[in-house]
Amino acid sequence: MRCQQDRGQSAVLVLVVALLLGVALLTALVDFGGVTQDRARAQTAADAAALASLDGGAAAAHDFAARHGATVVAWSRGPGDDEVTVRVRLGESTATARASNAP
Repeated sequence: MRCQQDRGQSAVLVLVVALLLGVALLTALVDFGGVTQDRARAQTAADAAALASLDGGAAAAHDFAARHGATVVAWSRGPGDDEVTVRVRLGESTATARASNAP
């Protein structure tokens, strides 16, 4: 038999579980947003480094990557002198960009 004092206990339990699920979901979304932002920032750094290194070489790639908070992990020129490829790391994200000044 149910006591009068037991009424509403399930509502409190449901509220607590819903609150915990909401906090877990919010935490997951914040983490995902940070990863997505790091990828975008890494790609921006790679693009800037590749464009700068067309005229300035590897030194310019390192400089522009550092200005964007990234580190160049690979740089190459070729197949001709009018194309470069740069790979950068920013946090846990890496990005690659190619640039060319060929017509």
